[in-house]
Amino acid sequence: MTGKEILHKIKAKAGFGSSSSAETGKGKCKVSGKHISHGYHLVEGKSTRPMEDYLVAEFKHVGDHELGLFAIFDGHLGHDVPDYLRSHLFENILNEPEFWSDTKRAIKRAYKKTDEKILEKAAELGKGGSTAVTAILIDGVKLVVANVGDSRAVICKNGVATQLSTDHEPSKEKQLIEDKGGFVSNLPGDVPRVDGQLAVARAFGDRSLKMHLSSEPAVVEETIDDETELLILASDGLWKVMENQEAVDSIKDIKDPQSAAKHLTEAALARKSSDDISCIVVKFQ
Repeated sequence: MTGKEILHKIKAKAGFGSSSSAETGKGKCKVSGKHISHGYHLVEGKSTRPMEDYLVAEFKHVGDHELGLFAIFDGHLGHDVPDYLRSHLFENILNEPEFWSDTKRAIKRAYKKTDEKILEKAAELGKGGSTAVTAILIDGVKLVVANVGDSRAVICKNGVATQLSTDHEPSKEKQLIEDKGGFVSNLPGDVPRVDGQLAVARAFGDRSLKMHLSSEPAVVEETIDDETELLILASDGLWKVMENQEAVDSIKDIKDPQSAAKHLTEAALARKSSDDISCIVVKFQ
């Protein structure tokens, strides 16, 4: 056990950095000669709103394939949309006929169809929405990451952090929003917002803003090789207060991914992050 893991256990036992509403867990598998393990941790933010973050972290057999399914769903204006995504998005992706032949295209189609279904069910799911970052690990070798919004995926190879997702910020997509008839506000003391309301340029749901808001994901593929050490998925509650390389460096010596995920959430809390914080760490050994 490393020094950081011992310190983490002491802090957890003493109750430091912990939350009564925390959710945590872990899992592992062996595929293609690789031992792959994951851990996750969620803590509720300091606002008066109920928890709006949901995640998926599991390994699943599909035919002759072993899949790792990982996702963070960060809701706004309610928890119904991210909860719906947790239950349905991966199912919709895997049901796409082109999933095995053209995974990137299948994911884009599934994101679109899922968003259309959420909009159809707006009376039931409410007016809110959700960001999403998903990572599908196929047979321990091929990783496909997709996202809408500002939840983020960061991979580490040979100690170097690389961001795989795209932060869909309104300021970066101002022209696209304006071309659709919307606008981006930039008031002093506030972040840029679509139509003065939403702080991300892409999301699921948000029926009232959908004319000016995209749900098309950014999708990238990455090969998992012997140089790959770990993957972090987290909501913006972490990334608002921590840089990519800083996050990787802080957990590189923590062998247990569940302890690593807890360490990151506690570090974000210590830095006064007030948002819900969700984190998944996948370790490739």
